[in-house]
Amino acid sequence: MAAKIKGNALLEHVDAVKKGKRAFEDAFQGVSRMILDAGIQKITVKGKSTYQFNLFSQGKKHLVGMYDEINAFVSFVKDASEGGSSREMAFVLVGEPGNGKTFFVDYLCDRYREFLSIPENQKFTFRFTHLDQVGGYGQIQFIESQTYEDPMILAMSLETTKDRSMEFLAKKFKFSDHQIERIYAKYRPLGACSAYIWNQIRELCDNDIEKMLSFVEITPVPLIESLGTITGKYPAKDKITSSAVDLIGEESIQRLLHITDTNNPYRFDLRRGALARVAGGGIHFADEIYKNKKDLVQVYLGVIQNRTIELDGFKWPIDTLIIATSNNSEFDTFLSEREEAPIVDRCRICYVAHNTDYKIQKTLTEYAIGKDVKRSLDHEILHQDPNLNYAASVAVVLTRLPKSEKLTPVETLKLAAGEVAGEKSLKTLAELIDTLNQDTDITKRFGQKGLGQRNLGRAVQLLLESSETNEGKCMFALDIFKALERTVLDYVQEPGDRAKYMEDLKIARGLYRERIMTEMFNAYMDEPLAIKKDVLNYVNMIIGVDAEQLGPDMMWKYKDPQTGELKALKIDERYIKNVEERLGLKTEEQRASFRNSVRKIYGQKLSVDPNYDFMDNLELVKAITDVRLKSDIAGAGSLVGALANRTNEENQKLYDRMITTMNDKLGYCRTCAQKTIEYFCSQEDDN
Repeated sequence: MAAKIKGNALLEHVDAVKKGKRAFEDAFQGVSRMILDAGIQKITVKGKSTYQFNLFSQGKKHLVGMYDEINAFVSFVKDASEGGSSREMAFVLVGEPGNGKTFFVDYLCDRYREFLSIPENQKFTFRFTHLDQVGGYGQIQFIESQTYEDPMILAMSLETTKDRSMEFLAKKFKFSDHQIERIYAKYRPLGACSAYIWNQIRELCDNDIEKMLSFVEITPVPLIESLGTITGKYPAKDKITSSAVDLIGEESIQRLLHITDTNNPYRFDLRRGALARVAGGGIHFADEIYKNKKDLVQVYLGVIQNRTIELDGFKWPIDTLIIATSNNSEFDTFLSEREEAPIVDRCRICYVAHNTDYKIQKTLTEYAIGKDVKRSLDHEILHQDPNLNYAASVAVVLTRLPKSEKLTPVETLKLAAGEVAGEKSLKTLAELIDTLNQDTDITKRFGQKGLGQRNLGRAVQLLLESSETNEGKCMFALDIFKALERTVLDYVQEPGDRAKYMEDLKIARGLYRERIMTEMFNAYMDEPLAIKKDVLNYVNMIIGVDAEQLGPDMMWKYKDPQTGELKALKIDERYIKNVEERLGLKTEEQRASFRNSVRKIYGQKLSVDPNYDFMDNLELVKAITDVRLKSDIAGAGSLVGALANRTNEENQKLYDRMITTMNDKLGYCRTCAQKTIEYFCSQEDDN
């Protein structure tokens, strides 16, 4: 704790505020400034423009996705900081369990404490000293403001009336009319006990301000998380032990032993409750707010709208940002009880969806797997299959996507991640989201149902404890599907949801199969990016095939958009035809239409991203992989045949070479390399 300021500490504090060395702002203004000062970017998500706030993307474990929810919160806080109706509301995050509601609030609270630890943002409060001179307080030597009131709140009540205090400050510190108005825009009366003691000091000093100020010390508000000051969490407790005391405090027997005057409001110990500790510009986090007993919800009713703690007619104004969470089922139960409508009326409800972008999900999957080195039960280091994260991310995201007649699950998956999905555009996805979000049943809205982060964590645990993982010393990607199926069977209660999720996991296995085809081709070609080069070659061939300067040798020169170098490419019409046949394009019209669509994508994407590589066009990647795998292997007819039948020496050499490439260049260990080749040779998930 910083050293206390001696002398006329309060006047020195007011002077520091005037000079801009210290801040005087309420909770809404502080949080709003913290978010907006960290930076803001305009981005496009699922076909709509939105904002990304840099504050929420900082640190090792930061918020991932949640763009709509963060935008809603920033808008709420900004409105409240500008004196809007949000000042009399609480911000409530409602959604399925395991979709990041509590993590969002905890993250915000951590950032806020860091923000207030910067010297110019530090919060201060005041305390009254020399109480032995005042009398009537027994052994109590000093009393700190119970609600951590800002010293400026005391400064605005120095004189007997608000107008006289305003006049005194303006004269003493030469504030302009505009400055004093801005300060008094944040005026609130002193809390009951501060006002009572200040009045006693006034009587003792015969209203001599100089003398009165000698009874005041300025002290920093402690930022210790475990004390629950500045940021405090109130979790819903069981029905028997919870009471309003936990929130607003109660009469203190200990204080009554010292205080002779029974009318003194200081006999109430407000810091026994959670609210007083965050009342000086803090954040109060009510976890599972609608699980509380009705009497507690009624307490919140008064606190949210009036921003005061009331006990036996005494009032303590508080300055607090109130954020709460609730899961869908508790919220629905609460809404069904009509008499509880007033509390919901005072809340800004924000429905939190699961993340539906499988690329962003990769970071969340990393959180679920954990960054630390994994070990088997016999303490051997576990290897992680390079496809594990992809398999898990695609699987859980597919369960979160709704069924639709307009889009297939894979098209929805790709569009939600900003990828190309054949002829379907982002506009189709945006229309689907808008239609679904009109539904009054929240659970039917886009991304509201599905396997959450906790279910993914459970699946990873099941994968880690399985005998296959421990014996092979490797977390093999294909095994995550079994673990997810087990999670669905054990933890999803609704039969309809269970059936849908099982179907989604089958689709995810199909996508995993296609990824393995690509990996096998890269391993066969002994190069990590072999398939990517072939895809870009095909794209460049169909752009160059109609070029005017194409000679009889079919060589086409073009400028590489990624490096800017001039490159030469031999156009192989037979290769182009084979790829297009694999894509099911039989007629010239179909081929021309497909080529035009690829050229159009090329023109649109490369102007924005010169590194765009067409690898998100899964049908094209699959067709090229098939053509190359079938045409490149002589003798055995296909790579599958060569790898499956290792009786001759040539095939064994090929197998060994591919295992070595997978080990050395593609991040596989011997176990997952062998298992992946085995899976590739099987007919599993082939259709």
